[in-house]
Amino acid sequence: MRKLLVAALLLLVLLGVLRQRQHRPLQPEPGVLAAEVPAQVDLDHGAQLQRGDVTLTTRAHFDITARVLSRKDYSLGADAALIPLDLALGWGRMSDSEVLAKIDITQSGRFYYWHVKEFPIPRREIETSSANMHMIPADDDVKRQLEQVRPGQLVHLEGFLVDASRPDGWHWNTSLTRDDTGAGACELIYVERVDAAAP
Repeated sequence: MRKLLVAALLLLVLLGVLRQRQHRPLQPEPGVLAAEVPAQVDLDHGAQLQRGDVTLTTRAHFDITARVLSRKDYSLGADAALIPLDLALGWGRMSDSEVLAKIDITQSGRFYYWHVKEFPIPRREIETSSANMHMIPADDDVKRQLEQVRPGQLVHLEGFLVDASRPDGWHWNTSLTRDDTGAGACELIYVERVDAAAP
């Protein structure tokens, strides 16, 4: 029994090391990687998609090419089955390694945080050219592709901004603008397509 326990612990450590290596950040050369702002087409009458007991209501078609600033995976809690990971994404000068070298970026508790000693670009540009986005994979293939995405990588995502709700009254609404900050400012994306640039 003791040998089995030791073997299981070693396996968990090995899996952790492999996962960390798989997601180690890339270090692109300086320069803007994603020049375009995200494209959004609001929908007058959204469709409803069912994921277990969660109803997703489409609010806008969403298309974004951005640099992955950070990623955070979630495996515990009721939300993790629906939204297994968040990506902090940056575009414009927030996709430039020279700018990002002067910004500390972290994620925790479904939020994205940044800190600077001095601003390499104006504060408002940081706020409007980056966002924490909650990923809802449309299927297992999309989920597997998202699992491979690494910080520093250029990624293209297509899908829908959605509101999520359950019959018990729980709800989680998407942001519909890149100009907001703080609680409620994150995008909830039903991801139908992932294209990640080769490392």
